[in-house]
Amino acid sequence: LHWKNQLKPVLSEPLLRLCNTRRRCFRLHPATYLKEKRKFNIKMLTRLFVFASLALPWFASAWIMPHRQTTMMRPLQASVEKTQAKVATTTEDIALQPEFEGAFQMICAKVQGSLPEKYVDSMFPLLEHFAKEYVSACQTSLMTVGEEMEELCRPDMVAKRFLTGIQLAMTYGMGPNKFQFKPFHKMCVGEDPENEGGNTMNLYEVGNQFFRPCINMEKSVLTGQDNIEKIISQVKQGHNVVMFANHQSEADPQVVSCMMDELTEYGEEFKNMIFVAGHKVTTDPLAVPFSMGRNLICIHSKKHIDADPETKASKQKENLRAMSGMLTAFKSGGTLLWVAPSGGRDRRDLETGDVPIAPFDSKTIDMFRLIGNKSKVPTHYYTMGMVTYDMCPPPDFVEAGVGEKRNIRFTPCGIAVGDECDSVGGLESRRPFRDHAFNQCNEDYEALVKALES
Repeated sequence: LHWKNQLKPVLSEPLLRLCNTRRRCFRLHPATYLKEKRKFNIKMLTRLFVFASLALPWFASAWIMPHRQTTMMRPLQASVEKTQAKVATTTEDIALQPEFEGAFQMICAKVQGSLPEKYVDSMFPLLEHFAKEYVSACQTSLMTVGEEMEELCRPDMVAKRFLTGIQLAMTYGMGPNKFQFKPFHKMCVGEDPENEGGNTMNLYEVGNQFFRPCINMEKSVLTGQDNIEKIISQVKQGHNVVMFANHQSEADPQVVSCMMDELTEYGEEFKNMIFVAGHKVTTDPLAVPFSMGRNLICIHSKKHIDADPETKASKQKENLRAMSGMLTAFKSGGTLLWVAPSGGRDRRDLETGDVPIAPFDSKTIDMFRLIGNKSKVPTHYYTMGMVTYDMCPPPDFVEAGVGEKRNIRFTPCGIAVGDECDSVGGLESRRPFRDHAFNQCNEDYEALVKALES
């Protein structure tokens, strides 16, 4: 009775009856006991079967499926983690030497002290991260290359260069003296302060010197030397040249200049190249000083023009003015122009870790072909494959705003100047021309990736 009373609160009435039946069996005749025992076992098996049929679905949904999903996600998570480790080593993995640690701490103290109070909470963490990235990259550059980089990568020079960039960003990228880009912008080299917003520095050289320590030039790859010579010859004859390129980092213009300066004889000719720039590099405070040092055609890309419906009409008008300025330049002849028909930077595939180039937009290519035809000046079209992702990787997702978290690494870069693309036919040839330009750029890009990996 004590045993029965203890179990009664937790056992259902049917199970209590089974327990009572089994207890009575011990007082029966052996033959009757066996008969009762068989009945009891049958009842028990029946009830266990019913219980199992009710419990198994719950057990499967509560444990087996989540475990299976976790197991299925492990390869993807491992792939992403492996890719992240391969693409970009975090600054926490790089120990700064005492001299570079001192430079980093000095940068942080001066930046925090110079920021307006209302921007400290929002901007300082981003600038601190960028400073740590930049100092680490310069330290790696000095340790890898040695004396050749000593002048640019000494801790005091690194701090001075970074703080100069921040000061320029605060002067021209924000506040009452924020620089206003015209649709057709001429590089600011300090020769005409009145028309350069008061600037007295050669911002072309400032940008090149800022990013040059982060390029492992010894292991970088430049292909298409014959095409480069052909391009320069055509420009000197007064022809126009348009280069359809993929776009991977904010530093692409500086990478082009540095590699052409050191790996070809035509650095001065490429200095005058015009870059088609989206709104981010002309509105983001950190990017503004480097953009000021470039010849630009400022447009709103198709990826961001619809971000704010209220300003869409004004953005379209600005684009028309930019195209008008470009047509004027093409009519003058001798224009060398770089444009990314994708409308933005290439993004990493989170599943595979690869960085495929973004598709070219037919309308963008058609517009430049149309302007070339309208100019009545011979216009040639080439492709330029670029591998610069690891140097300044963009966010994995497109963001319409400015103020993104910036990473920077010391890494080799790659440029492949492809063959000339024949611009023949009219509207019927638009897609074949786009496909040919994209495929050629993509093939050169993949060849660059393999060459850099080997």
